[in-house]
Amino acid sequence: MMVASPNPECARMQDLPKEALEQVASYFQVLSDPTRLSLLNLLREGEHNVGDLAQLAGTTSANVSRHLAQLMRHGLVAREGRGTSVYYRIADASVYRLCDLVCGSLARRLDQAADARALFAAAPGAAEPAGRRRAARAPRRG
Repeated sequence: MMVASPNPECARMQDLPKEALEQVASYFQVLSDPTRLSLLNLLREGEHNVGDLAQLAGTTSANVSRHLAQLMRHGLVAREGRGTSVYYRIADASVYRLCDLVCGSLARRLDQAADARALFAAAPGAAEPAGRRRAARAPRRG
């Protein structure tokens, strides 16, 4: 069964040549760092300069600058100079839809795993964790 692309203007991954797939992989690599994801979340609130982002992210300005440069190379972040300051903003807000889609998928998987574990924990005669059995048998000192 073929699934239609939600946006007819978007290329579908299955139709891309190897070189294009490498670019897609590179895009996902830039999103694979927790600090860059944190910066994207901070920029979701609005534009910031490097100093503000460093303080909010709890890291150094040099580290923020390095990550922002990578985000800029992939077209996710744009910069604008104003006087002596440089401000960064999101250049492609579609990254939030992608990240929210992934977060929703992960949340559903975690919920399913928790539900499956709950079935076993609620089963009659389910074994207690080893630590509890030992603790129950240990003589009390007093």
